[in-house]
Amino acid sequence: MPASREQLVQLTHDPVAFLDAEDVSLRRMAVTALDPTQAQANVTALERLARGADVTVRTATAEKLGQCDERSLRILEHLASDAEPTVREAVATAYSELGDPQTVPWLISAAAGDSDRHVREAAVAALGSIGDTRGIDPLLEIMKSGPPQVRRRAIAAITVFDDPRIEGAIRRAALDRNPGVREAAEMLVGKQITDSR
Repeated sequence: MPASREQLVQLTHDPVAFLDAEDVSLRRMAVTALDPTQAQANVTALERLARGADVTVRTATAEKLGQCDERSLRILEHLASDAEPTVREAVATAYSELGDPQTVPWLISAAAGDSDRHVREAAVAALGSIGDTRGIDPLLEIMKSGPPQVRRRAIAAITVFDDPRIEGAIRRAALDRNPGVREAAEMLVGKQITDSR
């Protein structure tokens, strides 16, 4: 049964009260509606929801944990092996927001070999966002051999690093067989040429 208008109004004012709602959609909306302070104060409830059966609630929970402190890392580690790609993608996004260097090994592994392209893209973006130098070699490799959408994302992610190999890799990507990858690289090559004038 869909949530009533009254429930939705109440949820807007007090999402915490709906974290244990019987209705799955109310639980998911409650997680999404938490502000960072509420999320931080309810990490225990988020951990419980992270172990629940509904994939949409687990995904929303993973995303929200990116707004919490280091206590969320243990919960996200559990979600990082979730069978559902949307949950793993949300974990990568949360890791990006947290910016904790201890997440880099998982992100490298997911970027290089997750079975889902969206998870790989999110992990690549997170590596760029965190900016840990351990991400440079994997990103360079992905630029050569990853799926087109992941190669394109890697081009953007690698620009945060300072490494002499990056300019050459971007120039090679400007000759990529995929037009989307070429376009992303050409934009950077053009910007570099303009910036150097």
